[in-house]
Amino acid sequence: MRIALYQPDQAGNVGTILRLAACLGVPVDIVEPCGFPWGDRALKRAGMDYAEIANVTRHESWDAFEAQATGRVVLLTTKGDVPLPEARFRPDDILLLGSESAGAPPEVHERAALRIRLPQVPGTRSLNLAVAAGIALGEALRQTEGWPKP
Repeated sequence: MRIALYQPDQAGNVGTILRLAACLGVPVDIVEPCGFPWGDRALKRAGMDYAEIANVTRHESWDAFEAQATGRVVLLTTKGDVPLPEARFRPDDILLLGSESAGAPPEVHERAALRIRLPQVPGTRSLNLAVAAGIALGEALRQTEGWPKP
């Protein structure tokens, strides 16, 4: 199981996701460019010292990421056709989230083997990126029995 972030805009969200990933032993892929400098204070503040121990791979482009991706790409998107409770995860899935401001472009949607949406009440647009990542990762780890062992 991996988390991938496509051109993230918000350093604080990335830092929070790095902390989540470090605590759960899940690698993170960052598809650049990011909307902030990598050493941004918000990234460090949100990730705390966990960001330093997170297993992070930075890719200079979508093509570079695709060349290295070995698992099934599962896109979390408000335009997803599969609600999270109906999704079936595999241990080698890559949970991909688009940028906070623009989401994922059409070529990324086309590459995804599965497009998942998190159910929400009518009238709401989307969850915070880090919150969505945590919800989806928790369900994926539950299904694949991938939670860390004490």
